[in-house]
Amino acid sequence: MPAPSIPTDRLHALLAGCAKARVLVLGDVMLDQFIWGNVSRISPEAPVPVVEFERESFMPGGAANVARNLTAFNTATELLGVCGNDPAGQQLHTLLTENRVDCRGLLPVPGRMTTRKTRIIAQRQQVARVDRETRTDIDRATQKRVLKVLDHRLAKADALIIGDYGKGVVTQPLLDEIKKRCRARGIWLSLDPKPVHQLNLTGLSLITPNRKEAFELAGMADGRRGADPLRDTALLAVAEKILAEMQPAVLLITLGEKGMLLCQRGQQPFHIPTAAREVFEVSGAGDTVIASFTLAIVAGASPLEAAIFSNHAAGVVVGKLGTATVTPAELLASFEREG
Repeated sequence: MPAPSIPTDRLHALLAGCAKARVLVLGDVMLDQFIWGNVSRISPEAPVPVVEFERESFMPGGAANVARNLTAFNTATELLGVCGNDPAGQQLHTLLTENRVDCRGLLPVPGRMTTRKTRIIAQRQQVARVDRETRTDIDRATQKRVLKVLDHRLAKADALIIGDYGKGVVTQPLLDEIKKRCRARGIWLSLDPKPVHQLNLTGLSLITPNRKEAFELAGMADGRRGADPLRDTALLAVAEKILAEMQPAVLLITLGEKGMLLCQRGQQPFHIPTAAREVFEVSGAGDTVIASFTLAIVAGASPLEAAIFSNHAAGVVVGKLGTATVTPAELLASFEREG
């Protein structure tokens, strides 16, 4: 069967809707540092490659990358969370401003370190990663500061995306207050889960785990994988359990090279094959999925259209090196190639 698609006129209408939307992002922000170089020899000190430095680059990561994916679609985007009062936090603010992200809701917290992930890349492959971060939960006073900012911003928002990367911003009390506020206002609430950080995720609009995270959320062991996700009994059982216990409006399980599985209560799961042509880097692909799916919903898409939309967006970014985004022109080109 041909891969599901979206007619060109409908796609243009959704992209126009994206440019009129206003979306909030709340969660763990990061500064992604990339050190690029070449390897031509092994170190005499240890059996490790010697990377000859060529250049370095910095990009917003984590929830900050979700926000950057939204502004790439010309969407008014505001980022809420905390960072350190340090050079990495200042650099992150600068990068976000350059990417047209409103980061006035990104609050500096004394004594906290801005998460920085340093990836060393040689010959287009990641050699190593160094993480510098604070992972303790934010305290009650900081939670209240975040909620105060949220209350000011939420009235004009079409959707809220929570990026939980287990770095301490998304606590259960904070999440409970966010769910209460979004429910009262009828605002779409998406969350990219981190199962190692156990939270009550009931009552969300969208959950976007990858396969590994889905099995962890369901508390089930991943068995033998079937070639066809729609015949993968273990995967289908996991999806059914998450839908029954957490009751999201939409569960979107990303499956890497096998695409995505769209699941809704009372409906048969729908498999969407990957739109990726080449895969160079998967860092940040999940950020693109949750950003583009949520944005498509806000623009008036059905869940199936939103899944197809986000599948193409992810297919574009994994073909780029580093933490990347997709533009409307690149998304249109992806659909044209498919046609």
